[in-house]
Amino acid sequence: MSERNVIIIGSGPAGYTAAIYCARADMKPMMISGQQPGGQLMLTSDVENWPGEPDGVMGPDLMEKLKRQALRFGTEMVEDLVTEVDFSSQPFVVKTENETYQTKTVIIATGASAKWLGIPGEDRLQGKGVSACATCDGFFFRDKEVVVIGGGDSAAEESTFLTKFAKKVYLLVRRDELRASKIMQTRVRNNEKIEVLWNTEAVELLGEDKVEGVKVKNNQTGEEATLNVEGYFAAIGHKPNTDLFADVLELDQKGYIKHAPDSTKTNIEGVFAAGDVIDPHYRQAVTAAGLGCMSALEAERYLSAQE
Repeated sequence: MSERNVIIIGSGPAGYTAAIYCARADMKPMMISGQQPGGQLMLTSDVENWPGEPDGVMGPDLMEKLKRQALRFGTEMVEDLVTEVDFSSQPFVVKTENETYQTKTVIIATGASAKWLGIPGEDRLQGKGVSACATCDGFFFRDKEVVVIGGGDSAAEESTFLTKFAKKVYLLVRRDELRASKIMQTRVRNNEKIEVLWNTEAVELLGEDKVEGVKVKNNQTGEEATLNVEGYFAAIGHKPNTDLFADVLELDQKGYIKHAPDSTKTNIEGVFAAGDVIDPHYRQAVTAAGLGCMSALEAERYLSAQE
């Protein structure tokens, strides 16, 4: 079994950028794309904040461009799912559903997945008015009415951010209080564009090709109503895709991979992590790409030092 210089687990902006930099450094990277090649951007219709795309770009088209660039420099692409890793000794072992590989370094770019309620219409209308990122998509809802789901800091922050664009924001809170920090609660209360609906849950999204309304229910009275909104933002958190590494790497309380300050190094030498799998704060394509670049440069330096 030949030993690789670097295996990149996962695709998306972090993985593809890492691949581009590794390939240009003649590290002959292999990328194992995972369950959703291209990552979360495959569910995003318009990306208007990616530098160098003044007219915006479709999420899948942007990922295809990054993939082509990585292939152009010699990245070996494998469409497979990693099922097990062994970082206990060199060379590291990466097992997929179909093969077993050995490698000197690993870059983990498995990303994070937004949490969803799982109500009817949520899947069907993703990218058509359904979003889990106000910073990414808020611009598209100028002068429109939208719904935000959640009661924590994320929901309060997303609601406040959306008022820059939206005409009205309904914040659906399933309890009778916000879990958000005091300062975020104050911002929500003081914003006349935000209407908080307490003890309220979304039960269904309406519309065929775009969001045309959200059916809601008061969980105390059972009363149902329909909100005539055009946007639906889930702000109930993200889950980093790190189950595979739970007993292998150090994770924080929320499951994100711990890394050295100003670095993508994990607690195991030669294993690096980049993108949303280490970033609970920004969660932007461009920051993921930057972390992917960092991981490739650090992997290259690590290999040089070993030699």
